[in-house]
Amino acid sequence: MKFERAQQIINSDKNIEVFYQERPVWIESLISDNETAVVKPLHGIGSVQEVQVDNLVEEG
Repeated sequence: MKFERAQQIINSDKNIEVFYQERPVWIESLISDNETAVVKPLHGIGSVQEVQVDNLVEEG
């Protein structure tokens, strides 16, 4: 995913499904300096982590 698209998703009123390593996540915040995202697993498995935005995948 491109950083600009992650910004659109985080600012959207809609619930847009995003995946990290094939698991659904919620984007908590974005860090523009290094184009990373702080993500939280949707189903409580795992912990909050900082990942490269390039590694996020939007469903569809």
